[in-house]
Amino acid sequence: MTGGMDGHAEDQGRVYQASGDQHINEHHHYGGDGPGSGGPDSVRRPAVGRPPVVLRDRNEVMERLRASVRAERGGEVYVLYGMGGSGKTAVACTLFQEIADEPGRVALWVNAADRASLRGGMLAVAADRGADDGELLAARNGLRPAADLVWRYLDRSAEPWLLVLDNADEPEILRDGSWLRTSPRGVVLVTTRRAAAHWWPGAELQHIGVLPREDAALVLCDLAPDSGTPEQAAQIADRLGRLPLALTLAGGFLSHQVLDPWTMDAYGHHLDGDERVQLIDRGADALSGADPRHLVGLTWQLTLDTFEASGLPEAAMLLRLLARFAAEPLPLSLLNHTEIDNVLPRARTETALRALLDQSLSELVDIFGARCVQSHGVLLDSVRAATPVDLLPVLDTTAVRLLDATVPRVPDAGPHDPRLRLLVPHALTLVRRIGEPSAAADALAVATRLSVALHRTGDYLSAWETSRIAADLAQRLLGQDDRLVLAARSRTGRALFRLGRYAEAESVLRGVRATQESLFGADDRDTLDTSYGLQLVLANLGRREESIALLRATVAGRQSALGPAHPLTLRARASLLEMLPSAEVTIEEGGALLSLPSECDRLLGPDHTVTLGAGHNHAWALYLLGRFAEADSEIRLVTDGYVRRFGPEYPIVLAARQLLSRTRAALGHVDEAIELMADVVAQRESGLGPEHPFTVAGRQLLDAYRASR
Repeated sequence: MTGGMDGHAEDQGRVYQASGDQHINEHHHYGGDGPGSGGPDSVRRPAVGRPPVVLRDRNEVMERLRASVRAERGGEVYVLYGMGGSGKTAVACTLFQEIADEPGRVALWVNAADRASLRGGMLAVAADRGADDGELLAARNGLRPAADLVWRYLDRSAEPWLLVLDNADEPEILRDGSWLRTSPRGVVLVTTRRAAAHWWPGAELQHIGVLPREDAALVLCDLAPDSGTPEQAAQIADRLGRLPLALTLAGGFLSHQVLDPWTMDAYGHHLDGDERVQLIDRGADALSGADPRHLVGLTWQLTLDTFEASGLPEAAMLLRLLARFAAEPLPLSLLNHTEIDNVLPRARTETALRALLDQSLSELVDIFGARCVQSHGVLLDSVRAATPVDLLPVLDTTAVRLLDATVPRVPDAGPHDPRLRLLVPHALTLVRRIGEPSAAADALAVATRLSVALHRTGDYLSAWETSRIAADLAQRLLGQDDRLVLAARSRTGRALFRLGRYAEAESVLRGVRATQESLFGADDRDTLDTSYGLQLVLANLGRREESIALLRATVAGRQSALGPAHPLTLRARASLLEMLPSAEVTIEEGGALLSLPSECDRLLGPDHTVTLGAGHNHAWALYLLGRFAEADSEIRLVTDGYVRRFGPEYPIVLAARQLLSRTRAALGHVDEAIELMADVVAQRESGLGPEHPFTVAGRQLLDAYRASR
């Protein structure tokens, strides 16, 4: 040696030199973190799993981003937000690759999922833009502000750049370190699940949602072109909620089958099973590592873990509760009941909901004027699959009680309310999924009451579908002779009658009544309800004597079981006013039946549905008795009451106006009768259809008026 300090080391070798004695202690650590910088292997390549074969649908947002980058204005921040798996990173990756391929431009990619990744990635960006080792070492050791160093070199960059901050789901990290800034030399693109605008001041926000049906089908066809037709792919896409991550996994699974390749139809069949989420995740590349962001069964667990760690377990519990319902808009009013206290404090529901919205786990939608919350079906499937078994009873019970508190306690006739229909998929989902008999029975009771509410607001088709499906689902657990199953079947028959399907209605109601009478007795309340519905069908089938006999038995049974003043008893008696011939109506109950409207007025009030119905039927009895002026006066009052209560298009309003047309014609005002019936027929054709028996009868009456002129 010459005495000079001329040692030289390369790569990770070390040379220790001293002019005197030295003592060296070396500690060797072997792990997977690589060099001590802790940075990524590259910021010039997207750190993503499986890039899209072709980016589908995102043309509008891509054009806006391309224009911004190529205009070289700089100083802009774009935030792509949406639920996990919606394809935010795919959009960023596609733009990144386009910009990276253009000469004279630079594309830089940083994983912003956590503090360490963000810091290491941003310092690697500084190195890429020219920072020297000393500056980087000082920043790593906290001797100089790291973010300032990075942005100084970004501002000095010779080439215009695109900087992608991917998976920035904790914007607090960006804010606390002042990592997110603007520069005249480039454009920043952020992907995140955090939707609240206050996290991104000055940025342009762009929501990334699910794909349109056609584009979603193309994703499957891109990945598995030989597995099925475009229409089959579209059906699978619908089943997967058109979520890009789920589509990518499904396409990957179909394309990788070797020994026994599945068709898309076969895949769809297996989606009906209980392990739907596990099936979707089988499409992940087995050699790519278990990144939870690439699996539908795990990607949202990251957010739930964050809730727990940040002291907001109520948000996780609220999402588990939402997962008990259907993946359809759920009215927010349903969550605003004290029954939710069994799962999370009601006072914390607002905070929990805002957390779900901020993390793009749920969104607010307005349906029929009702504010609703909605979450993606695959997300809810994933949450439901991961919910601890010991939580299921309280979650199911709470879901049923919340729905029970939302459905009208005693459904009454009223104007059509489309918001009731929003509850149908949730009621049926609870009946379908709950496996404990007592809770399932409670869910069925609520679903049946919902069917009654739909029926009494004139939505007969929804009422029929709700009661029919609920009965079919519950029968598998409760049995066909269960009281609640039979009650739901009875409502099915009542709805079929209103739909004009008389033969089907008679078959259903006869079968239910026979079983109820055998099990519970002829004077049981449920048996009497079915009997009342059956007599309506028989009357409209022309079997009036049988109908009257059944109606009289129903009146007697209700008087005995419920008492003479009960609304259902009074309603059955009011039906006698309509059904009895003129020779009998005057002597029924010793002549007291004709005074029923005043009795109902005294017991129930003038605007009660039963009181109005009694007046309507009383007017019909007066018409049959030839007391046309009295009938005309009364039916006018009843019609005004109906319109005031239910609106001008409610079915019973049309029936009252039909009777009014009869009284007007009988009093010699045929032209007025024709005008009234023409409007009734037009509305029935629109609402019930041209072949409904009520429409046909109305048309025949109208033709008779015209022929008599």
